[in-house]
Amino acid sequence: MRIPVLARCSPCRRLIFPLTLLCLLVSPPPAARGCACGCGVFEVGTSAMLPTREGLMLSLDYNFMDQSRNWSGTSSALADANDDQRIRTHFLTASIQYTLNRTWTLGAKVPYWSRSFSTLGDAGAVSTFDHSAPGDARVSATYTGFSEDLSTGLSLGLKLPTGDDSYANFDRDTEIGSGSTDLLLGGYHRRALSEDQTWIGFVQATWEQPMTTRGDYRPGAEGDAAVGVYKELVFRDSPVRLSPLLQLVGSVRARDRGAEADPGNSGYSRLLLTPGAELKLPGLRVYGDVEFPIYQNVNGDQLVAPHLFKLIVSYGP
Repeated sequence: MRIPVLARCSPCRRLIFPLTLLCLLVSPPPAARGCACGCGVFEVGTSAMLPTREGLMLSLDYNFMDQSRNWSGTSSALADANDDQRIRTHFLTASIQYTLNRTWTLGAKVPYWSRSFSTLGDAGAVSTFDHSAPGDARVSATYTGFSEDLSTGLSLGLKLPTGDDSYANFDRDTEIGSGSTDLLLGGYHRRALSEDQTWIGFVQATWEQPMTTRGDYRPGAEGDAAVGVYKELVFRDSPVRLSPLLQLVGSVRARDRGAEADPGNSGYSRLLLTPGAELKLPGLRVYGDVEFPIYQNVNGDQLVAPHLFKLIVSYGP
């Protein structure tokens, strides 16, 4: 696939980067009661899943988050200030993406979570609850008809309330399923930054807006965006491609609302530095990164993770 070099881009395309960044900066902030999960961060900064040519792509994603630190505002806080002590979550997601033609790509994601939740009981003792269940499925359609090389896309989709949101020992903001149907809006753009097409820049953003909810709990709307660059290393006489990558990922989420929510301890904004790499083989891609928070601002007291992990194995064109 040939990606247009920066100097050859049209004036319209030059606006995509700054406009997407502007949308991120003016978007309202994200959510979680005592638990700054913000799992939508795993939906951006994933160059391995951007469509590049027609055909079917199957993927298996693994993500891990260990929320072990209590945080208040922009700094760490005493653990005793938060009844929630630790949340460890393994996220496993099966994805299918089918690029019908140069114009449309359809996708679906079915997640499964395994979560361990430690919290203080009435007697001050720590109780730990383990629960594994399906998460909220996502379906989407992406329009890529702006250019022949599929370098720009806009997506529309839904997050469905298929996840378990009724486990007795979890709070509503800690449940595996949100119980809400969410509208998903997103877009991406990538372009070559060098004449030899080996330096590539990209921007990707998503917005998740709850529409219908279950019970008296409405999760906060969430926005996530990534800006990154990668270098494609080409090995002589070999189909193997290795691409080291560096990106900044920003997340914002509004406060939760409703009688079953805790607005005072939900809502945040954060920025993560994310080094990673993608390995391309004929028909196979392996992508991985580690996400390090460099700025976090949370409402009240919430659990945060010192780092997050992502690994994706994809089979397709």
